[in-house]
Amino acid sequence: MSNNLSNINLKIWRQDGPDAQGRFETHQIPEISDEASFLEMLDILNERLIEEGREAVVFDHDCREGICGTCSLMIDGQAHGPQRGTATCQLHMRQFESGDEIVIEPWRATAFPIVKDLMVDRSPFDRIVESGGFITAPTGGAPDANLIPIPKPVADASMDAAACIGCGACVAACPNSAANLFTGAKIAHLNLLPQGQAERYKRTEAMVETMDEHFGSCTNHGECEAACPKEISIDNIATMNVDYAKSKFKNRKALAR
Repeated sequence: MSNNLSNINLKIWRQDGPDAQGRFETHQIPEISDEASFLEMLDILNERLIEEGREAVVFDHDCREGICGTCSLMIDGQAHGPQRGTATCQLHMRQFESGDEIVIEPWRATAFPIVKDLMVDRSPFDRIVESGGFITAPTGGAPDANLIPIPKPVADASMDAAACIGCGACVAACPNSAANLFTGAKIAHLNLLPQGQAERYKRTEAMVETMDEHFGSCTNHGECEAACPKEISIDNIATMNVDYAKSKFKNRKALAR
């Protein structure tokens, strides 16, 4: 049975652009069902603002199923809010109480400049994937699924890494704004599979060095794993570091031939 929450106070960050002065605005939601999602609550607020002739709050969203990773919000100082393993679009108002004040901010990272209000530019993630997140093997027709035998533990580990939705919560939660968990997951996704072996070390070197151009350094705080809505393991960072160290030897050896 659903219940209604009353007198929810929202403290929302408003900013016209990356170089503009930002500010907090306070809005009140007089009543809302605890079954409403967090983004539905923001939709209700925006409908009211538009009816009043005011500018709606800009925020990113798309699938609303926890798959696309665009719903990037800091809620009460936590990436994606208080419920662990949950993207903002899957967060429901039952996680809050009547009379609560909820502080809503965008990701805070130099590599993610604010576009407007709660929307940030996460294109540095695209640069990392562009540098090596692919395979170039000529595949021809689609092979049978069981043509290349892959041990189940390896397939499972690759699938776990592939669950990363690229939302940026790891960067937002990290004190150094490091993107090692994202990059480690994208590298592991391909490096663990037979199809990814041909370019394993070239891929690792390219993606890690592109990451270092935009983001801070990892110092093993572990906040990234705690904030990740898909609970990607921090073990992927350790695996990435091992492969990166090997790449410096493997790639130099290949150049010397």
